[in-house]
Amino acid sequence: MKDFLLNAGWGDAEAHPLAGDASSRRYTRLTRGAESAILMDDPEGDVALFARLARHLLSIDLSAPRVLAEAPGKLLLEDLGDGLVARLCTDAETEKRLYLVATDALIALHRHAPPEDLPLADAAHLSRITGLVFDAYCPGSGARHDPEARDRVIAALHDLIAEHAPETDVMILRDYHAENILWLPERGGAARAGLLDFQDALKGPRAYDLISLIRDARRDVSKATAEGCIRHYLAETGAEEARFRSALAVLGVQRSLRILGIFASLAKTRDKPQYIDLIPRVWNNLQTDLAHPALTELRALLEPALPAPTPQTLERLKS
Repeated sequence: MKDFLLNAGWGDAEAHPLAGDASSRRYTRLTRGAESAILMDDPEGDVALFARLARHLLSIDLSAPRVLAEAPGKLLLEDLGDGLVARLCTDAETEKRLYLVATDALIALHRHAPPEDLPLADAAHLSRITGLVFDAYCPGSGARHDPEARDRVIAALHDLIAEHAPETDVMILRDYHAENILWLPERGGAARAGLLDFQDALKGPRAYDLISLIRDARRDVSKATAEGCIRHYLAETGAEEARFRSALAVLGVQRSLRILGIFASLAKTRDKPQYIDLIPRVWNNLQTDLAHPALTELRALLEPALPAPTPQTLERLKS
C-alpha cells in the first residue's frame, strides 16, 4: 500500500478511514493540504472493472469518480465529497428535488448502450438469486424448510420477469439508493448526481434501478417522491406507463426478496446483526409491490412461505 501511494504521489497524505458497506471494500480519505482523494482497498473485488465502468459513466457525462491511480486490489479515486443524498433529505421538498436529479441520471444512462461484456440480469438470473430468502431468511426465522415452495416461487417469479421486464438493454447500477448517490450542486443536469457504487453492474431491465431508488431498504421514501420519480421517468423516456409500472412492481418484489435473504445472511455469516433492523422496511416494500395486480398469484405463494418480521422473528434472526 505504501508503495502504491508513493507512486501515485500521495505517500505523504494523512489518512482518514471512512465508513464501509456490506462488502469487503474499505475506503480511506487521503488529504494533503487542500487536496483530497479516496483510496479504495478491495482485495476480493475487480477494481479494474470498477475503473472501466467509471470511465464509461464519465464518457456519457455522468458523475463517477475519476481514477487517479490503479493497482491490483487498489484504486485512488477523485473525492466527490460527503454530500450523500440520504443525509441531505431533511424535508419533503428537498427529498423530491434530489430524487428527481437521481432519476435524471438514470434517464441519461438509459440513453446509451451498456458497456460490453456485462453479465445479464435476465429472468433466469434475477429469479434464481431470490432463492437466498429461502436459504437464509426463512431458516433464520424458524420457518420449516420447504424446497417445493422455494421452487414454485422462483419459477413464478421467472415467468413474471420474462413477461413484464424481459429486456436487458441498459446498464443497471444494481445498488442505486440514497446512500450511494452524492449531491454535486456545482455541476449541471444529471451530472449533479454523483455515482459511487456500480462495480456489480449488469445489463438488465430499465425499471431495475428506479425501483431500487424509490424502495430503499435504509430510509423511507415518501409516496409523493416515489410517484414523482416514476412520472418524471415516463415523461422523459416515453415508456408505456402500464407496462413500466408492472415491471417496477415485479422487480421491486425480486429485489425485496433478495434483500431479505442478504440481510439475514449478513447477520449469520458476517456477524452484522444491524441489518436485521432494516428488515421491517424491506418487508413493507415487499407488501407494497405485491399489491400490484400482476403479482396476485405470487403473493398467494409467498404468504404461507415467508414468516412476517415480528419482534420474535427479528430476535431469532439476530441470534
